Amino acid sequence: MQGRKKVYVETSVVSNLTARRSYNLIDAARQAATQTWWDTMRCEFDLFVSLLVIDEASKGDSEASRKRLEALKEMSVVTITREMEVLAERLLEATAVPRSSYEDAVHIAAATVGRMDYLLTWNCKHIANAITMPKIFKVCNDSGYQCPIICTPEQLGKEENDE
Repeated sequence: MQGRKKVYVETSVVSNLTARRSYNLIDAARQAATQTWWDTMRCEFDLFVSLLVIDEASKGDSEASRKRLEALKEMSVVTITREMEVLAERLLEATAVPRSSYEDAVHIAAATVGRMDYLLTWNCKHIANAITMPKIFKVCNDSGYQCPIICTPEQLGKEENDE
C-alpha cells in the first residue's frame, strides 16, 4: 500500500490562508481557493514546511505572523541541508530562478531533495510559472533528483470522474 503523498507548503500558501480578506479580486480568489483547499484537502496529504518557511512566516506584523505560525504548527519541518543549498545554487546558476530570488530556489530545493510529491505555492512569478518550470525540472533532473509537481492549491484537488 502506498502512503499518503507529501506536500511542501511554501510561504505564499500560508500567507493567503491567514491574511485579511483582500478587496483585490485576484487576491481574494487566491485566498478563497487556499481556504477551500485547507478545509477540504489538507487532511489527504502529509504536509511539510522548511525552516525557511517558518522564518518567512514569522516576519511582519506580529498578529499576522502569529496566525501564520499557528497554521504551520501541525506540519512536519524539513531542515535545510547543504545538499539543498547546492541544488538551490544550481537553480540560480542555470537562471531557472533569478539570482535575486535565492529563497525561492531554496524552497524548490527543499521540496526536491526532501522527496516531496508536490510543491504547493502561489508564487507564480518564480516557482509555479509555465515558462520557468521546464528549466527548474531540467536542473533538478540533471542533478539527479525528481522535481515535485509544482502547483497552486486550486490545482491540487481530488480527481473527478465525469461519469
